[in-house]
Amino acid sequence: MKLGVDVFSLRFNDWSADELLDYSHSIGVDVVHFSEVHFFESLDRSYLEQVKRHADELGIAIEVGMGSICPTSTTFSPARGTASEQLAEMLHVAALMGSPAMRCYMGSNADRRTELPFAAHQAATVETLHSVRSLAVDLGVKIAIENHAGDMQGRELAALIEQAGPDFVGACVDTGNPLWVAESPFVTLEHIAPHVLMCHVRDTALWRHPLGAVAQWVAIGEGTIGIDKWTQILRGCCPDINYTLEVITSLAPRVLNFLEPEFWVAYPDTPAEEFARFLQLVEAGRPYTEPILTADAATMPPEYRTALAWQQRAKLEQSVRYCRNVLQIA
Repeated sequence: MKLGVDVFSLRFNDWSADELLDYSHSIGVDVVHFSEVHFFESLDRSYLEQVKRHADELGIAIEVGMGSICPTSTTFSPARGTASEQLAEMLHVAALMGSPAMRCYMGSNADRRTELPFAAHQAATVETLHSVRSLAVDLGVKIAIENHAGDMQGRELAALIEQAGPDFVGACVDTGNPLWVAESPFVTLEHIAPHVLMCHVRDTALWRHPLGAVAQWVAIGEGTIGIDKWTQILRGCCPDINYTLEVITSLAPRVLNFLEPEFWVAYPDTPAEEFARFLQLVEAGRPYTEPILTADAATMPPEYRTALAWQQRAKLEQSVRYCRNVLQIA
């Protein structure tokens, strides 16, 4: 299992692809995940080949990703074409860069509260996937759907993969997003373990709140959800994937108001047994009290961005050391 970094962890540093590769090499990671299209300056073949050559010179493997592939999602952007066109384009990019899987997602929590039923968003996602099946198979690139920003719980993602076709569709398991949907990351992994192709790993501090609980994403090793044990399980069931870090510490703590009926409008079918396992993490948690900078990326002044860029590097390097020294990620 190789140690990698999703460059979303470094987004406030405003670096080029080559600079992201150079920095990642300097902190000792083996894989760099370009999880969004905009981290590449261009999708021209000559540019991508240059980035690939630079990665090869550094001994770094590249993983590729993109955003929403659901045309009905609140997160989907048609700026680069239809969902099928964008997905096909990025499958070609993944093949060129030597990435055996390509990460994408359906949407976000907001898709569970639209006039269009949630099942319709899932169906639109499956339709997009089916439209590129032949291309994905021909290129030898599988599509890894992430449990993203509260869009799907583990059992829902597993069902979507089975419906789409597990011969060419799998999962990018994220450890931070399950907490937003009142799900234990252990439950998520149990549901999608047979399908995992990629991972986004970050730690979370979780504790009680008058409305339910609070979740704060933190550096690896600073959380309370049992990331060490989760990693052991991942290593046992998915030994051939890369251990890719997506360290996000700049977001404010998120209140999970599961003691209010409004929360369950989005997740009415959550099994009681699974929610109970989430509650066990809440009860075992404790508030995160370490100094940390958080800000609204849409409104923060340049001075904040500079400080957050420094914090992103510091927290990522701290996480890399923990992964090497404690988790023994080779």
